[in-house]
Amino acid sequence: MFQMLFVGAVLGLVHWLLYRRFAVAPGLGVAARRAVAVGLVLLWIPPFVAAGAGNAFSPQPVRSIVFLGEVWLAVLFYLGIGLMVAGLVLLAARLLKYQDRRRLIRGLSAVVIVAAVGTVAYGVVEANRLRVVEADLTFAQLPRQFDGLRVVVVADIHVGAARGAEFTRRVVELVNEQQPDVIVLPGDLLDGAVEHVAADIDPLAGLRSKYGKFVVAGNHEGYVNRPDSWLDYYDRLGLTSLRNSRAAVTVGDASIDIAGVYDFAATDPAPDVAAALAGREQGRLTVLLAHQPLQGTVASEHGVQLQLSGHTHGGQMWPLMYPAKWINGTVAGHSRVGEMQMFTTRGVGAWGPPVRVGAPPDIAVLTLRVG
Repeated sequence: MFQMLFVGAVLGLVHWLLYRRFAVAPGLGVAARRAVAVGLVLLWIPPFVAAGAGNAFSPQPVRSIVFLGEVWLAVLFYLGIGLMVAGLVLLAARLLKYQDRRRLIRGLSAVVIVAAVGTVAYGVVEANRLRVVEADLTFAQLPRQFDGLRVVVVADIHVGAARGAEFTRRVVELVNEQQPDVIVLPGDLLDGAVEHVAADIDPLAGLRSKYGKFVVAGNHEGYVNRPDSWLDYYDRLGLTSLRNSRAAVTVGDASIDIAGVYDFAATDPAPDVAAALAGREQGRLTVLLAHQPLQGTVASEHGVQLQLSGHTHGGQMWPLMYPAKWINGTVAGHSRVGEMQMFTTRGVGAWGPPVRVGAPPDIAVLTLRVG
């Protein structure tokens, strides 16, 4: 409750500042100011409701309100960027002694609003266009029986707040269309508590693969419940949870290992690559599921050949891909950490606003090759 009240207060301050900037500063008339004030009060309500959805209560009865609230947060984000640019223009106008400042403020305000709303509208459409990206990865250690193995990577579904089971079903249908040999899910499949949003992830029970479906916990699995609460639930859906552990995938008389660790930032339990790899057969190819790419350094030091991660969302909304890459070392796609190969998916869902700008969602289909 305190968290929601705090969020409500911060949102109230933000909306008051917007009123000052878009109603008072341009010199709107009394009637126009009142209309802006009423509109901003109404727009304050959905993100306030969204703040507790999935965590404090079930979002299902109010999902449309939550969706609107999350989208409005994205508009606020781009309004903020636009106002910073507008501030620089106004500063330049002052230095150049431009006289009609009020007219300039009105023009800039209109441009900022149109740009922010237009960008988010595009981002909503982009986030809803699920797609598949494909890549071939070559390994000298790969047994010939595994040449051509199709591994489908599905991360960061993030259902439970703005999106529900229908979105999960769309993901499952697209994954199954790829005819995967192995499906891996490197975490952050939902947002919320088991008792409030479990039904939104239930369609994962319909995933189909030839040799197995493996899942690890991301940071969001541990925000409300302990990560193991969600991993236990995933097991009931027919997935194989990896908890600092590994499982063998066998084709004919050859095997590879699929290992998995807890999230990089988790403490109870903490990630332990050494425990996940304990007792493995020397020289056997190991694929590690680790939600955050930051696990790559430790994985490489332990001789892992391939790490599969998510978490970054590819930045999700421009320009966040730049700090995301600086923090994680990679933002999407194929990379290397020492001798180890890494593939980071942009994820198929979206955290918070169901909006993607410059970072389209993806389900990755990786074909393993002998080389």
